[in-house]
Amino acid sequence: MFAPLRVGRSRGRLRRALRRRRRVTAAGLAMAAAALAVGGAEAQASRGGPAPAAARGAAGARPAPPVERRVSAPVRIADARTVRLLRPGDRVDVVAAERAGPPRVVAAGAEVAQVPPPEEGAADGAADAGALVVLSVPRETARELVGAGAVARLAVTLC
Repeated sequence: MFAPLRVGRSRGRLRRALRRRRRVTAAGLAMAAAALAVGGAEAQASRGGPAPAAARGAAGARPAPPVERRVSAPVRIADARTVRLLRPGDRVDVVAAERAGPPRVVAAGAEVAQVPPPEEGAADGAADAGALVVLSVPRETARELVGAGAVARLAVTLC
């Protein structure tokens, strides 16, 4: 005697096995993703990037420097012809020339973000007309630029 044959039930077993395998695969992928997310900072440090704070230990731990937020600051430069030499991406030092004292650097290494086209009606060689340039600078430097632009003539030097 032998056990009776059950026809049609093997398909259900196969489906159940495949579902279990999918769940195991999904769980494995989730674990791998979590391990990569946690180990990503350490892997970056091994490739020459900055070491994470936890890996440095308590003795070598330093607080991370605050993220420098950059803003776009439109600045009127006294010499319009100098502005025509600038291109986006150039680095410039902005110098304020006051009548009372020596010139001083207001913004060092500012990045030129945009050079708007010359204004219509402004004479090309007019001494007082100047030209506009948009610089990408830290917020504090933008405040200094605005203040210096109100009391002094601004000039740029290419870095």
